[in-house]
Amino acid sequence: MRLTRYTDYAMRVLLYLGAQPTDRLSSIAEMADVYDISQNHLMKVVSDLVNAGYLESVRGRFGGVRLARAPAEINIGEAIRHTEDSFALVDCAPCIIAPACGLTSVLAEALAAFMAVLDGYTLEDLLSRRRGLRALLALRL
Repeated sequence: MRLTRYTDYAMRVLLYLGAQPTDRLSSIAEMADVYDISQNHLMKVVSDLVNAGYLESVRGRFGGVRLARAPAEINIGEAIRHTEDSFALVDCAPCIIAPACGLTSVLAEALAAFMAVLDGYTLEDLLSRRRGLRALLALRL
């Protein structure tokens, strides 16, 4: 299974903000610079995460974004389900053997196992080594 770049960016945003002190606001430009990714793409991702309740946005000159929930309350499986459009591993619809093929059920079982693992983790779990993460992101806290 391959996750989209959109999900990759969403997870990067959550990890970046999770590594910050809870009261610190971060800008999209700051995150785009740290990750060396497009600010325009990141803006769409952040807007979506704000609308979904993962992030809180503060407008104004000293505004920015921060996590809207504690990292322990952000389930990784849930976040990935939110950001991915489809989890279809293959398109079986046009295949003439689909009704009798065992591959469909095996792939469904594999996907369920994949998501079950992700459901077992929160953002807090991924942030267990915050100091190392902060150092890699060159955060001055």
